[in-house]
This record gives sequence, C-alpha cells and structure tokens, in this order.
Amino acid sequence: MNDGYRDEFMSASDGLRLHVRIYGNRPSGHLPVVCLPGLARTAADFHELSIALASDSRRPRRVIAVDYRGRGLSEWDKDWTHYDPQVEVDDLIQVLTALGVPQAIFVGTSRGGLLIMALAVARAGIIQGAVLNDVGPVLDPRGLIRIRGYIGKLPTPADFREAVGILKLLSNAQFPTLGDADWDLLARRTWVEEKGKLIPAYDPALVRTLESVDLEEPLPDLWNYCDLLRHVPLLTIRGANSDILSEATLSAMQARYPKMEALTIPDQGHTPLTWEPAVMKAILRFVQSIDTQEA
Repeated sequence: MNDGYRDEFMSASDGLRLHVRIYGNRPSGHLPVVCLPGLARTAADFHELSIALASDSRRPRRVIAVDYRGRGLSEWDKDWTHYDPQVEVDDLIQVLTALGVPQAIFVGTSRGGLLIMALAVARAGIIQGAVLNDVGPVLDPRGLIRIRGYIGKLPTPADFREAVGILKLLSNAQFPTLGDADWDLLARRTWVEEKGKLIPAYDPALVRTLESVDLEEPLPDLWNYCDLLRHVPLLTIRGANSDILSEATLSAMQARYPKMEALTIPDQGHTPLTWEPAVMKAILRFVQSIDTQEA
C-alpha cells in the first residue's frame, strides 16, 4: 500500500500491461469514481482528489485513477498508432470489467474528457455522472498546436529545480499565480527519476499522434458524442486562460445542456489543477450530489 492507494495491474485486449491506482475500500455502497488524466499525464494528477473522495466521512467511495498505455506505470506500446482514443477506450473497458465496475462517476481531464464521450458511445449505461475538466465537443487548435510543440520534446532537466524552470517557461502565461509548491508538484508528475536521471512520465512517441493531425484545417466537432452525456449529471470546468476550451464553446454547451453545471477557474489555463481548492470543492460537491439524487 502506497500513500493512501494500492497499485493494480491488468492486461489490455492485446496483452499490454496496464496500471491503475485504487483508493478506498470496496464495496462502499456509493458509486465509485473513475479518474482519467490528460494526454501526457498520469493517475498521479488525481492523488489529492482521490484521497478526499475515498476518505469522505459521510460518503467514502472507491476511486480508480487510470494510467493509459504509454503513461505512468503502464507499459509503453511499441506501435505509437495504438495511442488512439478507440484503443484507450477499449483499455478502459477492460480495466473496469476486471475491477467489477458496472457503473461509475467519471472525472476526465482534457484527453480524459474525450474518452468519457467515446465511452458513452460504447457503454453509455456505465456513466452515471461526468466531470469534463477543460474539454468539450469543440477543441481550439491553438492549444493543440502549443501542446504539440513540447510533448516528447522537453529537455532533460538535471534536477527537479530545473524541471520547474522548464514548466514555468512553457506555462507561466496560463498559470500566472501558481505557487512554488504547485510548480514543484507538477514537475514531479511530469518527470520521474530513473537510474539517477529524470525522464518523462510518458512515452515521447505520443507526440506522433498530434503530428499526424493537420491542425491548419478545421477539426471535426464532437457534439454527437457529447450529446450522449446530456441525460446524466454533468459538470464542465474551464480554466479562464484555457486555449483548448473556449468561452464560446462553454456557452454553447450551457445552451444545449440546460442542466449542466459550469465553473470557470480564474488564473488557471489548460488544465485547471484538480488539487486547486475551488476545483476540488466543486468536484466533491458534484459527486456527492449524484449519490443524493440516487437516494
């Protein structure tokens, strides 16, 4: 048992080894929460939120934080084309089946939100509520161009102090008020130490999935996918400085989904940190409200 969680490993359909963090005990009597990170992020991003959900005195619940293939402690894929949402949704279904999760509340950051939409196509009934963290059915290509510029291309820092400097150079404009402790935490979740060197916590080949997309052409929208979530409780969080989820898209979502809750976090970009107090409070309250509705 690590710091409040245990590591579990299971196989994808093609045999690749997948890793998840499990917080809390089963069964708790409340819907579990499944946390899905961003494109090059890992389960570690949800640690503080997962601890809070699992240790809630009134409604403790199991939390499953997922490392996609090629990220965190999951095995890297020798074929980069498998870093694909369809493959990752199949991986997610395998994980949830292995863990005996027929229904859950999902929290998806960026890529994770897109996977929630895709899961709604494959297994709609499993989703009992969804949090979309800085992602929607329309993606601003400016953000994707920015992300493509650094994923898999970051310099190798000599230590975590230098790693913080690299992240600040890349993202200070999006997170102008972030404190030193948060920058340090981000750095330690972007790189991991291996044999005395800092290496990315993901397969650098991930960048090839973005290089294969023509970002000069309009991207297809995902309204048909997102519409499948309109019948479950939905919370969409946007960073005020986001270059992925625009104000216009969030407004369009509110008009299309009248029951959707929306929250904009000042001084945060793509993506709002799940351990930021306002973000965590909103997610905790939202998750608790779903159990209340079910009761």
